[in-house]
Amino acid sequence: MKQNISESELEVMKVLWKFKEATSAEIIENLKDKREWKPKTIQTLITRLVSKDFVNVDKSNKKSYIYSASISEEEYKNYASKSFLEKLYNGSINKMVLSFVKDKKLSKAEIEELKDILRDE
Repeated sequence: MKQNISESELEVMKVLWKFKEATSAEIIENLKDKREWKPKTIQTLITRLVSKDFVNVDKSNKKSYIYSASISEEEYKNYASKSFLEKLYNGSINKMVLSFVKDKKLSKAEIEELKDILRDE
């Protein structure tokens, strides 16, 4: 797949996943209450996402380009999860779960839910 994206770039992606497509002005409008970014900063984030092939750009309307995500939110979550597992746990979900269990980060209810899932598989 593609390169990783930053937390800031992820905020732009969330807007595109929500609205399917948007102009830079619409993206800026949606992010202005969540972040104190200047419009130029958001435009830079969009440009980076286009160069990383996470965002498509439709230039047919000369007045304002239309941006859309090139991958779905679900595809990105799968990619990011695998990347996280690979980086921190050498690709082993077992090691990750054991880490959470040992550090008591999973409640008894969550452990039972995992057991149920594993039984069903």
